[in-house]
Formats: sequence, C-alpha cells, structure tokens
Amino acid sequence: MLVDKVQQINFIENKIHQSNFKLTPQRQAIIAVIYKRVNEHLSPEEIFALVKKESSEIGLATVYRTLDVLVELNIIDKIVFEDGMARYDLTINDKQHFHHHLLCTQCGSIEEIHEDLLEDVERLVSQQFHFLVTDHRLTFHGVCMNCQRKSKE
Repeated sequence: MLVDKVQQINFIENKIHQSNFKLTPQRQAIIAVIYKRVNEHLSPEEIFALVKKESSEIGLATVYRTLDVLVELNIIDKIVFEDGMARYDLTINDKQHFHHHLLCTQCGSIEEIHEDLLEDVERLVSQQFHFLVTDHRLTFHGVCMNCQRKSKE
C-alpha cells in the first residue's frame, strides 16, 4: 500500500538531492505523472504524452534520460513484459520486495499483487542452493475477470 503522498514525494525529492541530481521542473513533472497514475505501468511514450499536456517544454529524450536516472536511484522500477515494451512502476520505499503482476493475455491489462507470495520459495532457494535472494519478480499470465465475463456473454 502506498504511504502518504506527501511522504512519498518528499522521499523521492530527498533521494534525488542526496544523489547529487537536480530536481528539475521536467523531473518533477515526470514524477508527478508516474505518481498520479501509479497503477497504470506507463511506457516512456505514454509518460511523455501526459507530461507534454502539462508542460510543452519537454522532449522525449528528456523523459528517457529522467526514467534512467529514476531507475538508477531505485525510485521507479523498469518492467518489460512479453510485448517487449518497457513500462515503469513506482518503487514503494517501505516494501521488502517487488510486487507481483497479473497480466491479461487478451486485453493487456496489468493488475498488481502486493502480498509476497514467494517467501517459502525464497527460503528453499536459500537453504538448498546457498543463494541469498534479494528480490524477485513474478508475472502471472491469464485472462482477467472482465475478459472472462465478455467471453461468456
């Protein structure tokens, strides 16, 4: 679950400043778009189009560079699903692991699961393979409830 919006924005801004990056108006606009649409898993082009509506003083290259910086600072996660398109997801600063996704193979919708479903698997990997798991990513592929309902009609 997201922490308070003000706390999250302050966390992001502090992380940028502490890493000696400037918090430019363009970066603020990109962060605001990602934050406002936190459940949408936006592509760089979608972020660009949304930011461009608010501020015409931005180019697509600036969006890509900013996304790279935000990924490097662990403010956002870059996710590439099977369609090959990179999408971005806000990193929540109080989480233990990356959350999981449900990807509908019919309509392309993406839903998040915030429960850690792999604790037992991590423990097993650690014990059997002497491997320290620091994170994991899991995407379930299937058909969402809306598409199931439409196919029955």
